[in-house]
Amino acid sequence: MSKILIIDDERSIRNSLKEIIEYENHEVETAENGILGLELIEKNDFELVFCDIKMPGMDGIEVLDKILLNHPEVPVVMISGHGNIDTAVECIKKGAFDFIEKPLDLNRIVVTIKNAIDKTNLVQETKVLKRKVSKKYEMVGNSPAIEKIKEMIDKVAPTEARVLITGENGTGKEVAARWIHDKSNRANGPFVEVNCAAIPSELIESELFGHEKGSFTSAIKQRIGKFEQATGGTLFLDEIGDMSLSAQAKVLRALQESKITRVGSDKDIKVDVRIIAATNKNIKEEIENNRFREDLYHRLSVILIHVPSLNNRIEDIPLLAEHFINQICDEYGIAAKKISPAALKELQARKWTGNIREFRNVIERLIILSKSDIELSDVKDFI
Repeated sequence: MSKILIIDDERSIRNSLKEIIEYENHEVETAENGILGLELIEKNDFELVFCDIKMPGMDGIEVLDKILLNHPEVPVVMISGHGNIDTAVECIKKGAFDFIEKPLDLNRIVVTIKNAIDKTNLVQETKVLKRKVSKKYEMVGNSPAIEKIKEMIDKVAPTEARVLITGENGTGKEVAARWIHDKSNRANGPFVEVNCAAIPSELIESELFGHEKGSFTSAIKQRIGKFEQATGGTLFLDEIGDMSLSAQAKVLRALQESKITRVGSDKDIKVDVRIIAATNKNIKEEIENNRFREDLYHRLSVILIHVPSLNNRIEDIPLLAEHFINQICDEYGIAAKKISPAALKELQARKWTGNIREFRNVIERLIILSKSDIELSDVKDFI
């Protein structure tokens, strides 16, 4: 059951529309003018608003503007007995969900209500999922090294500068990349990740730039590459130190000219992407050994961010432990367990070769195997 508001100066319209909506098992409030309707919206959580256009005092277009300004998540359906195409187009352009002419059609109303509520539910689910994703990629810690990275990200994110992130495996390079994207002007665009180490060298060009049907044996249909998929957003080239020299040359051209060419095509395609790259290798050594192009390095490293190993930020372990305990227990649907100071001290004394990734796995293991709260004996027994 959803809560729906009807704003109309004609009592007969209000009553008939209310009757139809209540028959569909929804809760209905009514208002005889725009001012009263806006007051009700401020006091209630409506999932849909029906609003007449021609009303004395404040007309429906003005009401629509105020709803969109203060409650943009609420879909508004405009209704009018003097409807024309221009009015309908104006309402939809402003952001109305739909436009219905009087006399009201029962089937049209029922379908509109269903579609509007489905949209509201979808928007809410998307917000929940985004919050979950944001939590998953939260940068946890207050050590000097992490505070320095957070400060640098705040400065760099709003710009279009390319960023190269370095650090050992499992330190959280992807988390840093996602933070840059989420704080950037491209946050509403896609974040597309490519693991350069996981793709065979003969396929990396097709993965990045796409290919045309028939360009090679297994190319049975056209493929859109990651550069095109990331247009308007961020392309994250993870483990770029493992990319072949031939692919590096094409990436360099794409960065220089902001255009790519699909495999098997001679047509240039303009792309608008921000590049963030990451590697666990010493790129300067790779350059000296002729395994990485120096000119590409300079293109990628406008901003350099180094993510320290967990062993170099052990003061963050208590915060990380609490963060992962809450996150994992929430995923399992159980009450968050507590961890004793002695257990934390033991975790701080360990060497974490797998860094944050290993640490999270250990916390998950302790949650599963410990009887109640996590004690020193659990750490000694299960690590």
